Amino acid sequence: MRTRMIITLLWLGSFSQTWAQTVSADTIPPVEKTDDLLSDLDDSTSQQALLPHKMLFTQRIFWGPKGLLRTTNLAPLTPEGREKELKIRRTMLVSHQVMGFVTLAGFVAQGLVGAKLYHATGDQYGRLQNVHSSLAAGINLTYVTTALLSLTAPPKLVGERRGFSSIKLHQYLGVVHMAGMLATNILASSIENHPELKPYHRAAAYTTFGAFALSVIAIKF
Repeated sequence: MRTRMIITLLWLGSFSQTWAQTVSADTIPPVEKTDDLLSDLDDSTSQQALLPHKMLFTQRIFWGPKGLLRTTNLAPLTPEGREKELKIRRTMLVSHQVMGFVTLAGFVAQGLVGAKLYHATGDQYGRLQNVHSSLAAGINLTYVTTALLSLTAPPKLVGERRGFSSIKLHQYLGVVHMAGMLATNILASSIENHPELKPYHRAAAYTTFGAFALSVIAIKF
């Protein structure tokens, strides 16, 4: 009797152990698979955090997840790579500010020469016209350089804060002085054949200078 009881208990214990192993194997995922899933989740989260959600169109062309520098593997999207990109961004934005001051000085000089040009006659008009044209070429060069240094800089790590800020004011004024710059150049090329456009050219130039000067002040304060 005792022998049968012992055999029965041993059989029940063996059956329950086998059943528990079967259930755990069917219902609990392997540790390795769970770790892989968490690893993929961590990788996905870190990839998303490397770039801000919103970027300028010109930044996305070069630095976006599928930008030219990513697809050509010149700037792989990695945490280490983003650290280097942020240093490049800082250098480009400092250069952007320096070139902005150079361009602003050119605007001031161009305004002074332009004011004299409106009342000049004879040989003086010819000399001032040459200076005016040379200054215009220099300003166009520094202006485009200033804009490209900002528009093509690597994006920052996080998105912008909501609400109004000096950076957004700087950007809004940038739209104004860029439109004014285009209008000024277009009108300048038409003045020779249409002298009646001079007042509009001067108004566009002053508007461009005012918006550009305010944008420089906004970014400093």
